Amino acid sequence: MTQISTVDAVAEKLREDDVRYVRFEMSDIMGIPRSKTVPIGAFSSFAKKGVNMYGGTLGLDSGSYVVPDTGIAEEVGYMDAFLIPDLSTLTVLPWDRRSASLICTPHWGQNRVPLEQAPRNLLQVQLDKAHAMGFSVKSGHELEFYLYDGETKEPLFAGQHIFATARNHYTDFINDLMDTLTEMGFELTTHNAEYAPSQFEINFAPQDGMSGADSAFRFKAIVKEFAARNGLLATFMSKPQLGLAGCGYHLHMGLNDANSGENKFNDPDDPDGLSEMALQFTAGILAHTNALTALMAPTINCYHRFQKGSFAPSRATWGIEDRTALLRMKASRDKATHLEMRGGAGMANPYLFQAATLAAGLIGIEQKLTLADPKPGLAEDDATAPALPQTLGEALACLESDTDLCAVLGDPFVRLFTTVKRFELDRAQQHISDWEHNEYLELY
Repeated sequence: MTQISTVDAVAEKLREDDVRYVRFEMSDIMGIPRSKTVPIGAFSSFAKKGVNMYGGTLGLDSGSYVVPDTGIAEEVGYMDAFLIPDLSTLTVLPWDRRSASLICTPHWGQNRVPLEQAPRNLLQVQLDKAHAMGFSVKSGHELEFYLYDGETKEPLFAGQHIFATARNHYTDFINDLMDTLTEMGFELTTHNAEYAPSQFEINFAPQDGMSGADSAFRFKAIVKEFAARNGLLATFMSKPQLGLAGCGYHLHMGLNDANSGENKFNDPDDPDGLSEMALQFTAGILAHTNALTALMAPTINCYHRFQKGSFAPSRATWGIEDRTALLRMKASRDKATHLEMRGGAGMANPYLFQAATLAAGLIGIEQKLTLADPKPGLAEDDATAPALPQTLGEALACLESDTDLCAVLGDPFVRLFTTVKRFELDRAQQHISDWEHNEYLELY
């Protein structure tokens, strides 16, 4: 990714590289990339003033339906927003070197006021808050996905082969994908086959500030587009098939001193190597877990994944190096000490997942919340720990009732998110499932 900072310098570099088209991309609240493509001749003008796009695009639901009563549609006359690019995110697409991509954030009107509901803006507010408290934020985003044949929608192989060398590189596509990601600036760390048939995981190094979420947003889009160009279907769907492993999204996060870079979660004098701040941050997330669930598991399908014994936590728990816990503290007693939030579903929006988790943790520090010691044994076996919401509807209600978290995320965002999600729920309830048809058609 380029470090060029001015529009004219970027335009000159693009022409030198024979780039002819630039995608101006943003994340909607679903985490789906929405974009317009600009020919290189019009690039400088649009990069300076922004690319106009229907503002309500931010709040389309998963079927791309225009949702009423969101605050950004009919209420503002279905007006345009302007996509303002972050020039530091410029990258050329290795599979089509005529094209480049820029990540943007939407702004309103002639004064270019940021849409506070936009996921990337929402995360920036929390990063700024952390910085004002004296912290820099580092995050790592660990995502699982399935690869299917593009025509049959069947896995490339059967069976459970986690870490099996014979399956890690079963298809040349994986090596080509890893080469592509590396060329686009990803610092890859590990790759392996996952637990289910044709399920994979490719991990990349943690990054500072916005870069972690930007990379996760872009990673999901690259995997899907590159797979499609190779006759495959890649999906981060949380539970594509019952009885098989879901696609998880583990968010790793730590706080460093904004000036010295010192890890604020590490305390060499503590028996567990954890600072009081680390415990307060963890306590904040646990205190707001029910509300967070709507953002880390944002679709109906996600709730099939929360099952005991599946390494997808079903209770609000924490533990030190405990893989069954919702919050797994990686207490390495050094600068790598951090928290792993294991509740995320593959369908979560990276910006919203990170923003809400960070917001809850900072609330814990501000309020100096205390954290009870974890119970002996596996965290998932603690029947006294609160269960996570069992449905998206329940999670949305928990979000709306969490006054502290809503105050931090802002009423405009909460209104937009819950309205779009309830619209999606209503559409689902109007659908007659295959189960209902098979169960009742002949019997009744």
